[in-house]
Amino acid sequence: MKLNFILLIITMSVTSCRSQTNKIMKENNNPLLCDPEKGICEIPTINTNSKTNHTSNQNKAVKIIYFTDPICSSCWGIEPQLRKLKLEYGNDIEIEYHMGGLLPDWNYNSGGISKPSDVAHHWDEVSKYYDMPIDGDVWLEDPLNSSYPPSIAFKAVQLQDEAKAIKYLRIIREMVFLEKKNIAKWEHLNDAAQQIGIDTAKFKLDYENKAKELFFADLELAKKLGVRGFPTLYFTNDKNNSEIVYGFKPYQVFEEAIIKLYPKAIKFNYEKTPENLFKLYPSLTTKEFCELSGINKNDSEVILQKLVIENEITKLTTKNGPIWRIKK
Repeated sequence: MKLNFILLIITMSVTSCRSQTNKIMKENNNPLLCDPEKGICEIPTINTNSKTNHTSNQNKAVKIIYFTDPICSSCWGIEPQLRKLKLEYGNDIEIEYHMGGLLPDWNYNSGGISKPSDVAHHWDEVSKYYDMPIDGDVWLEDPLNSSYPPSIAFKAVQLQDEAKAIKYLRIIREMVFLEKKNIAKWEHLNDAAQQIGIDTAKFKLDYENKAKELFFADLELAKKLGVRGFPTLYFTNDKNNSEIVYGFKPYQVFEEAIIKLYPKAIKFNYEKTPENLFKLYPSLTTKEFCELSGINKNDSEVILQKLVIENEITKLTTKNGPIWRIKK
């Protein structure tokens, strides 16, 4: 089925979130300087007047085409919203992941960032804004030279199993944002592949060959659609009507996009106990647990700490907040 997308107007308005930092640059053409005011990791404007048809099978009422990047801090910021969306509207939506190529290399100097160490403080700032733990020290201790390797690795996993690819993306994001691991290195990419239980020999072969082609096809699709930053999510229905959620937004904005395209969507009332949430998602930040359980932050921290004491989950503490993981 052909899904027709009209090219987005570059000057579209974006709803502002409240700011908790005064150090965001007024002019930002650097993709690593993710602006919390807009909730976006923005790339230089792509000038194109073309329209494009993206052909894909649509089995659910609403299809979401999601452009992201493994090191996009704003994409990490919307993880709580996306996880809740999948639980409440998973029967009516399907999400198709595409990589955006946020950091090709360091051959540029713009927006106040010209070298990896410039990113460290910025990541610490946006971590507080999104209330999602991010440790910017990876850019001081073992900086990435590009986000292309982890993006290609994701495409290699996709060739084997779409569901495992989403788990893979989560693992490598936790590696870079929380564990300060350089996910441009093969050792970490391969370790993540082993964790999700795929054929690692095929993974390596695809990583070196076909996955590269698929990654560059993602970049071309983003260019044709006029994608100018991450996260960008296109919501479409079977009548080719579409909505877009651009940048970090509260949960209600994602939900409204679905309801507008499919008024018959039924919100699934999932079980919100800690046991069930960790069964569904083996790792949760405090913000994610709050979003999914509906429990305020202070009470959530008490509940989660109690589970640590009872040896049900573990706690990885970073300088900007913890992540909680079910015992393996």
